[in-house]
Amino acid sequence: MESKRLKNHRRNEKLEEVLKEVNSLLGPVESEVTASFERNKYPVVLIAGCARSGTTLLLQWLAGSGAFCYPTNILSRFYGAPYIGARIQLMLTKYDFNKEIFDFQEEAPFSSNLGKTRGALAPNEFWYFWRRFFHYGDIQFLNDEDLRSVDSQRFVSELAAIEAVFDKPLAMKAMIVNWNIPFVSRILDKALIIFMKRQPFYNIQSLLEARIKFYGDIRTWYSFKPPEYPDLKDRDPFEQAAGQVYHTNRAVEEAIKGIEDSRRLEISYEEFCMDPEHVFSRIAGKLSQQGYTTEMLYRGPKQFENTNKVRMPDEDCERVRAAYKNFSGVEISL
Repeated sequence: MESKRLKNHRRNEKLEEVLKEVNSLLGPVESEVTASFERNKYPVVLIAGCARSGTTLLLQWLAGSGAFCYPTNILSRFYGAPYIGARIQLMLTKYDFNKEIFDFQEEAPFSSNLGKTRGALAPNEFWYFWRRFFHYGDIQFLNDEDLRSVDSQRFVSELAAIEAVFDKPLAMKAMIVNWNIPFVSRILDKALIIFMKRQPFYNIQSLLEARIKFYGDIRTWYSFKPPEYPDLKDRDPFEQAAGQVYHTNRAVEEAIKGIEDSRRLEISYEEFCMDPEHVFSRIAGKLSQQGYTTEMLYRGPKQFENTNKVRMPDEDCERVRAAYKNFSGVEISL
């Protein structure tokens, strides 16, 4: 799939080589240091849901609140040694006396390019870190036998170590484990799974647009693949995207049903854009139920622009609606 990406979305192979070498060198030291962090002190906030549902905006907003630590673009370079990376980040930012090194500031708050942000301290998806522990193939699902091979203790220890550096709850994207949420919830002492959900038509439309923007081809699959992918892969793009949204949302809905109420929260993109302060209070309430109370007052935006606007010809709109009804049995209105 890498070769199918448009040029500005391809990986920099030289950078990949350097990062692999650096993380390989730091890995043994990281292992020794993080062994003392057995469990997380605060609830880990994990954002689940379908791609293009508003998860990046949600993470940027949580990061901007000051109430959470989060994987940054600079920390993502240390995916194999995140504790060391977090300490380096502090050295270069918080303890950068008189800005002698660099002025690490986020360039464009609340903006992103297909989930990618700009600026050293802007939030990062951190997928390389997740993939160290969850060895997914083409489809992002592991069965019980596969999950037994996950180094759960090191995964938890490294998250706890990042949290300890900043002494705040850690918030991060977790859509890569949409189909293994119960497992992740079980191995974390405290966690809040936030399920971000967007009106299906606009989620499907955005996925189709992302295909063109990322690959220059509406026929190429974008983002994570559900277990139903073998049934979807030979369908037309509209049915693929509709199935992707339907199956992903259904999987997350089913997963969080089995998780205790204090550890799960469903948020709609539309609700979030309309009243983020209310969403903040809902998140704070869930964290409080797990013994963590933030004293920070909400000082974020009063509203966000809702980008749910029809950008497709009428014929394509009808194809999206028909495709989604085929999977869900539900008519979606615009």
